[in-house]
Order: sequence, then C-alpha cells, then structure tokens
Amino acid sequence: MPDRLRARAQLLRRVRRFFDGRGVMEVCTPVLSRAAGTDPAIEPLRTCYTGPEYPGGLDLYLQTSPEFPMKRLLAEGSGPIYQLAQVFRDGEYGLRHNPEFTLLEWYRPGFDHHQLMDEVADLVRACLGEPLEVEKFTYVDLFLEHIGVHPLDADVAELLAAAEQLGLVVEGVTDRNEWLDLFMSLVIEPRLGRDRLTFVHDYPASQASLARLNPGDSRFASRFELYFRGVELANGFHELTDAAEQRRRFEEENRQREKKGQRLLPLDENLLAALEAGLPDCAGVALGLDRLLMLSLNASCLDDVLSFSLKNA
Repeated sequence: MPDRLRARAQLLRRVRRFFDGRGVMEVCTPVLSRAAGTDPAIEPLRTCYTGPEYPGGLDLYLQTSPEFPMKRLLAEGSGPIYQLAQVFRDGEYGLRHNPEFTLLEWYRPGFDHHQLMDEVADLVRACLGEPLEVEKFTYVDLFLEHIGVHPLDADVAELLAAAEQLGLVVEGVTDRNEWLDLFMSLVIEPRLGRDRLTFVHDYPASQASLARLNPGDSRFASRFELYFRGVELANGFHELTDAAEQRRRFEEENRQREKKGQRLLPLDENLLAALEAGLPDCAGVALGLDRLLMLSLNASCLDDVLSFSLKNA
C-alpha cells in the first residue's frame, strides 16, 4: 500500500509540474450536477438532495467527466485549463474499470486535435520517464488492415462475414456501431501501442457526439484515442462549438437511450447556453490517470493501484 500511494503522489506532482511549465491553470468544478451526459455507452450514478430550498428533493448526478463545467469556464474566458477529477460511472468494474476513478482532463484554446495529440504524447513521456516513440493511424486504416473492410462502406452482412472469417462468434448484433465497437475492442485494440504510443484518429461521426466533423468527410469526426500496451489511455476531440448542433446530438442520444430501455437524461442547459454565448475554438482530452499509473508500475489490473477499489470501498 505505501508504495502505490507514493507512486500516485509522484505522478500527480509530475502532472502539475508539466502543466505549470506550459501555463495551463488547474481548476476544480462540482462533482454533482442537475444534468448528465446522454451518451448511451456511459451510465451516470444518481443521488438526491433533500434540504433547504428543495424539501421535495432534487435529483443530482455524479459527474462522469468534468467536461461540461470546464467548457463553461472556457466560455467565460478562463484560457487553457486542466483538472484532476474524481468521476463516477455506473456498471463499470473489471481489470481496467472501477465505478470511481481519477480522470485528468484538459482544454487548449487554439489547438486542433492533432496539436493536442502531440501534447498528450509529451505529457505521457514526462509522467512515465520514457522517450517513447509515437505512431498515428486513422480509424479507417486500422479497419482495412486488421478487419479487411471499410468501417462505413461495408454493410452489416459484410461485417458479419468479416467476423466469421476472424473466428469471432457473436450473436444478436445488428447495429453497425456495435459491430465496429466489437471489432475495435476484440481485434484491434490489443494490437495497439505494444512498444510505443499509438494514436487512432478520425472516428466515425456516430461515435463522437462532442467533436466537430471532419471538414474533408463529414462521415468522420475530429476525435482521437491514445493506446499504450493495448490499453486505452485517452480520448480527445477538436471540440464542437455549435450549440444547435450539440442540442440535436444530445436529443438523438436520448432517443437511442429510449430504444435501448435506458432512462432519459436531462440535457445540460448551462453547457448549451455557454456554447451559445461562445466557446472558443479548442481541443480537449480526458486521460485515465489510474490506468497510466497501472502501466507505470507494470500492474496487472486497476485494483492494484487504487487506495480502495469497489471491493473494499
């Protein structure tokens, strides 16, 4: 236990030193919110406040990411900011998941997602103390290489045929995005970042509701992910700044949630108002700090680097 505590403390010092040296300000935003992200793949934990002002109770959600309040700060002129946040996600527990974990999130006005990828690589090198090489692939290139199909041009029947050829036995999958997620998680991800930092960029627009669309092909969005030793470490965007388009995407996600039998979630009207007022052109990224610590210590699972996991919380 003392060793893992010291390693975490050292990692936090390195993160703060990195951003201090680059003029990025640390901020702290509330963990509780009246709204929640609508992404069907992420389920928030809910609680209820009862007391002065709300004797009948007020439903609140524990943050799954500090993204929305941080964007409100950006719209108010904060400049470049970062946060070391405790975040919460229901239904997530396993070798690389815990329902409560530490997320490092930062935003860079004036950056696009390619510039931010370079800074993410610099941060990870500084935290791990390794001069790691970097490689970058588009989402399409990886599917063509490892699956043998174009992720958006192939129909569901072709995706099923590709799965059978790869020896994947999957039943009941009829949605394209579900197929793409399965191929990515089961076939592609384990091969990424074996001895270097691997960035995957330009994801399908349907998988990036908070990113702006690729100006060259609107079927894709300006999103990236970072992998190291087969572990997903970071997820970033060239951020969407159009309030009307963001509202449309949130509403579409709630329709998807309804189809899947998930509860509908209230839209973050404060975020939408901030976008309407004017979010600066920026790129942002969230990096799993516990996973980075796990890799730095060559640990086998997230439980090995947490002070207390779900099992002994």
